[in-house]
Order: sequence, then structure tokens, then C-alpha cells
Amino acid sequence: MSKLWGGRFTKSTNELVEEFTASIEFDQQFAMEDIEGSIAHVTMLAECEIITHDEASQLVRGLKIIEEKINNGLADYTVGNEDIHMNIEQMLIDEIGAVGGKLHTGRSRNDQIATDIHLYVNNKTREIIKLVESVQSTFIKQAKSNINVIMPGYTHLQRAQPVLFSHHLLAYFWMLERDKQRLIDSLQRVNWSPLGAGALAGTTFPINRERTAELLGFEMVYPNSLDAVSDRDFVLEFLSIASIMMTHISRLSEELVIWSSQEFNFIELDDSFCTGSSIMPQKKNPDVPELLRGKTGRVHGNLFGLLTVLKGLPLAYNKDMQEDKEGLLDTVKAIDGSLRLLAPMIETMQVKQDNMYNAVDQDYSNATDIADYLVTKGLPFRQAHEIIGKIVLYAIEQKKYLLALTLEEYQSFSNLFEEDIYVVLEPKHVVDARNSTGGTAESQVRKQLEQAEAVLSGNSAS
Repeated sequence: MSKLWGGRFTKSTNELVEEFTASIEFDQQFAMEDIEGSIAHVTMLAECEIITHDEASQLVRGLKIIEEKINNGLADYTVGNEDIHMNIEQMLIDEIGAVGGKLHTGRSRNDQIATDIHLYVNNKTREIIKLVESVQSTFIKQAKSNINVIMPGYTHLQRAQPVLFSHHLLAYFWMLERDKQRLIDSLQRVNWSPLGAGALAGTTFPINRERTAELLGFEMVYPNSLDAVSDRDFVLEFLSIASIMMTHISRLSEELVIWSSQEFNFIELDDSFCTGSSIMPQKKNPDVPELLRGKTGRVHGNLFGLLTVLKGLPLAYNKDMQEDKEGLLDTVKAIDGSLRLLAPMIETMQVKQDNMYNAVDQDYSNATDIADYLVTKGLPFRQAHEIIGKIVLYAIEQKKYLLALTLEEYQSFSNLFEEDIYVVLEPKHVVDARNSTGGTAESQVRKQLEQAEAVLSGNSAS
């Protein structure tokens, strides 16, 4: 096949080289962005009288025909044309004739692919923001439905202090809120236009880069042509945010796996999000959260892969940068799929309130409240801490929980104990006593829910 760039060459490309260097297998996913950028480019070329308005009309008409063919699955991509740019240009020439060759006037594939990726990341970032909000909405719904449910709170995966289940869920709401804010903030760096930077040094044609930026919805143009074609910071930033988000999703998934085990039995995931065993008929495996947890590794790997590709590259464009696309596309697929599964899985999970409460009722997680109780009686906290440590040890030896100890047993450790110690030790009292801002008391969780709803209603990306 004759290459569109082949004039300088005397030999055909080695077949293995052609297959190895071609990117059309994956960069065809940028087809819509490539056509959008091309339409803006030829519109500007006509306005600047670099091509005629009639030529621009033919080019735009041809590009829209190709767009329709791609959308209908009728486009014929070839490895011989290497990438999405050359494939579309060849389709255009086949569609409208030699005038299709004017499409590439005043630009390079270097600024063209950079433009495509900017448009793609912008579009996907906004889509992901919407998906994050749908997941956040399910956290709010479940928190409202289980506002009074008490569960063990953990540190080191050891029972620490009782918390409201709603409080626990809302922790993930705020993790995703920070992820969403990072995505929103990143848009101001995504929305730079590299179009018109040429291969690396600009172009001799009297183009109007500000006009193509306006047509494509970019907020500014890159001031430096070298930077414009070689910058992938915005991809790194997207992959970094995605990695943080997947870490949050993975932590939640880990808890869903643990909570749904027979050892915890705090929740049950809907059957539609679980699978069975091919040999053990009793099994109900939490495959979806397990796979969400597993996807995190590949998203992290995509970030480190691109960091490694870029770390030793001189300016400007290098073929190594072709490796920026597959990791980006894979990460978008992983994040998109994860969020789409997470929302209905959280919304449909069954919360086993009694099991959670029984777990709190049969542990020593209210011990801190006894220490606080003695402090209110005038005892220094360190002395109170030591006394409670001895009480817990005694209770364990007696195979009793703290609420089961008699007043006489308490008073054998300190004469400050009175009958009101049993009110202090009740799980609901333990929870509601933590009434500081951001605490797990029901009144604070209700305030937090109001704040979460206000945030969710006001932070959508336009």
C-alpha cells in the first residue's frame, strides 16, 4: 500500500514493522474526536482563506459521511494506514477525491493526536463525574435507610468503637467527593488546545489557533508548540486521579467482601452481583467487589507505565508516546465499568442490622467510654486508661462483657463507679455521645447527610 507520507522512501515498510508500529487497533476509539478536530481545522482554514469555502464544504461533508459510516460500523480500517488519522484521511480521499488531501494543511499528526486525546479525556472526565455522582447518591440512600443501625468500628481490623453504619458509608461518599473535585479541577488543564502547533515548531500557514480552540470548546491554546505536542501531563493527571479513585473503590470492595462472609454476616449482596461455584453448590461468591478490587492493580499499572514511558523522552514528539493510549483507554474502561456496577450493587445490598448490633453488644468496644466516664469524675485520663485496661482483662478472664459486670465488680477497681455506668455502656449511648462535628452521633450524621446532599446537588460538571 502506498503511504500518504511515502514520498521520501525507496522501500516498502517491513510487514512486521508495519504491524508493530500501527496503532489503528486501539486509536480508532478516538475517531469521533479526530473528526471533530478535523472539522474545526478545515473551518478555520477556510476562514483564514488558506483553502476555499467550497473546499471546506466538501471536506466537512465528507467527514460527516465518514462519521456516519463509523457510527454504523461500516468503516474499513487498515493496518497499512497505521492510525486513525491516516485511515480517516484515506477514507476522505476515497469519498471526495483529491481535495481530501487538503485536510492536513497546516497541521501534523503530532498536534492532531494531542488534540484528539485532549478532547477524549475531556469527554470521559465529564462522563465519569456523572457516574461518581450516581454512586454517591446510592451511599446517601443507604445511609438514610439505615440511619440508626449500629456496627463495630474497626482499627487494625480489631473492634475499636461502635459507629453508625450510615456514618461508615458516608466516609466513602467523601472519598468519592474528593475524587470528583480532582476531576473537576483537572479540566482546566485538559482544556488547552494543541491544534496548530504542527509537528513541533508551528506552521508557515497564517492559521488562527484561537479560532480552532473556540470551535472545539478549549479554554486556551498552548503558548509553546514544543510543549503542545509533547505534553501528556493531563493524561498522567487523569490516570493519577483514576488510581486514587480505584484505591477508594478497592477499599470499599474489600469491606463488602469481608462483611458478606459468614464470619461477619453484616450484609448480603444481591444475587445478580454474585456467582456460584462449579463444584461447591452452597457457595455465593462476591465476584463483583473482588474484581473491582483486582482492577485496581491494572489502573495503577497504567499510571506507572506512562510515567516510565515519559521519564526519559527529549522534546518534542517521539514514537514512544504511542504507548500513552492503551493504558488510558484501559483505565477509562475499568473506571467506567466499576462505577456502573458499584451504584446498583450498593443500592440493592441487604443490611443485616441485628447481626451488626449483636457484634457490638458482644465485644469490648465501649471500653473507652468507661475511661471517659472516670475522667468526668475527676480522674486523670492516664490513670483511668490503666484502670479500664485491668477491667477489660478481668472481664475476659471471667468470660463476661462489660455490660455484664456487676457494680460491685466495677467498684473493686474504683469507688468512682456508680449505677449510671450501665447507661454509659449502652451501644446507642456510646454512639450518640460522640457528638463532635463529623462524629458518629445520629445528630451529626443527619447534619452530614444534609451537607452531602447539598454538595451533590451543586457540584455537577457542566
